Amino acid sequence: MKKIILSAFMLIGLAFSAQAQDISKNALGLRLGDNDGFGGEVSYQRGLSKNNRLELDLGWRNSKDIDAVKLVGLYQWVWNIEGGFNWYAGVGAGLGSWSYNGPGNPDNDGGFFLLAAGDIGIEYNFSEAPIQLSLDFRPEFYLNNSGDNRFREDNFGPDIALGIRYKW
Repeated sequence: MKKIILSAFMLIGLAFSAQAQDISKNALGLRLGDNDGFGGEVSYQRGLSKNNRLELDLGWRNSKDIDAVKLVGLYQWVWNIEGGFNWYAGVGAGLGSWSYNGPGNPDNDGGFFLLAAGDIGIEYNFSEAPIQLSLDFRPEFYLNNSGDNRFREDNFGPDIALGIRYKW
């Protein structure tokens, strides 16, 4: 048992001590994904240090009966895997508005929401071109002002997306 615990601590230490490559100072592009419907986000990343950055995403979601617009900010830690491959993890929060356009609703209900989010993903930075491709998973937990469960019945949204950004 002691060997397993020691091995786990060594692996965690290795992961956090891995050298990060220099991340770009700025990156701008699109993040296209799914969160109970198709949505897209304009995504901006700002490098804060060698292995930390801020990501801001302004996007929309369109599902069967609900449309939403949201702004999310994430603080991310970035670690180099090898070559142009990095993996990253982060935490953040956001806000937005939603509207219900489904059947049986002549009033077009809607409201505002807050969210807390985590983020984990992998990215590839091309060396020949200033392009970055990423694939990430962002679990989002919602607080909704209306008390209506039409927006999210379980107040949870698993957001998986593909990103493409121009970096400079």
